[in-house]
Amino acid sequence: MDPGETNEPTTYYTSVYTHGVDEKRRVQIPAKWRPAEPGAELTVILWPRSAAGACLMVLPPKQMAQLMRDIDAMPNGDEKKTTLKRIIGGGSQQAALDKSGRICLPEKMAREAAITGEAVFVGLLDRFEIWNPERYQKVEIADAMMAPDALKLVG
Repeated sequence: MDPGETNEPTTYYTSVYTHGVDEKRRVQIPAKWRPAEPGAELTVILWPRSAAGACLMVLPPKQMAQLMRDIDAMPNGDEKKTTLKRIIGGGSQQAALDKSGRICLPEKMAREAAITGEAVFVGLLDRFEIWNPERYQKVEIADAMMAPDALKLVG
């Protein structure tokens, strides 16, 4: 076993779920997607990369640690490294799960991602996204158009 590896089962973020968002911006994380370790926090990042609009990218602790290793491995003299750290550091927030398995979406992020009464959770295998339902419908259409080319990557 490599250093840093554990015997913990790997969580794969698969499927699409829709959950309500309450007046305090709390939303239920799908049970299968909740961190096993008590007190673990998820990193919520405002992710503006879609033509449909911003969504929230959610990284579990293991993936956030890997992202930090990847960024730290970049050359220190590269201005993009600092820019990336600023974008992710300034555009993210740690979210702890409450006893009911909910997180509170940060107000500014939820507003920019247009997430109010309902949220769509989309598994990305090693992390997940939280979308406004209407925006996610646009993403599904774009994904369907790109699917034939994307599927060529695996076979």
